[in-house]
Amino acid sequence: MLTTPLLRALAARHGPVDVVTTPAAAPLLDTHPAVRQVIRYDKRGADRGWSGLAALARRLREAHYEVAYVPHRSLRSALLAWWARVPRRVGFRDGWRSLYTESRTRPAGGHEVDRLLALAGDPRAIRTPSIGLTPADHQAAAAFLEAEGLGNDVVALAPGSIWGTKRWPHFATLAGRLAPGHAVAVVGGGGDEALAGAIVETVRRAGGRAASGCGKLTLRESAALLSRCRLLVTNDSAPLHFAQAVGTPTVAIFGPTLSSFGFGPLHPGDRVVEVTDLTCRPCSKHGPAECPLGHHRCMRDLPVERVIAAIEETGALRRRD
Repeated sequence: MLTTPLLRALAARHGPVDVVTTPAAAPLLDTHPAVRQVIRYDKRGADRGWSGLAALARRLREAHYEVAYVPHRSLRSALLAWWARVPRRVGFRDGWRSLYTESRTRPAGGHEVDRLLALAGDPRAIRTPSIGLTPADHQAAAAFLEAEGLGNDVVALAPGSIWGTKRWPHFATLAGRLAPGHAVAVVGGGGDEALAGAIVETVRRAGGRAASGCGKLTLRESAALLSRCRLLVTNDSAPLHFAQAVGTPTVAIFGPTLSSFGFGPLHPGDRVVEVTDLTCRPCSKHGPAECPLGHHRCMRDLPVERVIAAIEETGALRRRD
């Protein structure tokens, strides 16, 4: 998602681009207006190993590409462009410079969007992530809301993360506090179903309306659902970036990582909530599976009241006329 501003800038210069990405990420780009073709690279499956990479390089070589942009530090990506014999290969100096024909400086600070956009060298580029939602995606989101009886006043919660310590443990309590005034939709993947179930149960016990789309909606359908919600409360995870792409106000909760790493919300009205007085933060680049010190205070010590205050600061849930 954070690469889409770069794709849009490159498409403005060259026309729609072809993108090599993983099968998991491909649906996010299949319908993107800046993308002509998505080339799936299953590095952990059918294309695993150096032989799989070489086979893909042969396919790309046959397409006779004129230029390849390599935004990540991956050796595989740099080798792929080189083995494909793309004559012009543009990458960052902190990557594999010997495999590029042009090297550019990746900014040390700022948002990841800006760091990636530096590869295009276009200071006028639009910074907001984007996603190509189809009529079918919007129809699926609308059908979900109707089938679950959630109505139009919906707050979305995203309690999951592939990194265990990034999960704020108080989402169910927050949902219970929101239940009297708003319906709740939980978004996430199939692995988040248990977290979602606890949230839905809490809201329904409080007499409210709640439903989970975890494992039921595709990535793009989840983004379409977020576009119909008044607000998203999320961990430092993918739904945060979906909400940025569709313009949904966001409260982002950061624990083991820092928003200053460059992965926080971009819109001025959005809010980041985090515990700021812990010397053990950050404990890693991504957030480990378990707290290295065993206390997980960066998330456990973040009270529901702080998150509710951030929600109020966004103004997203103020009554509409």
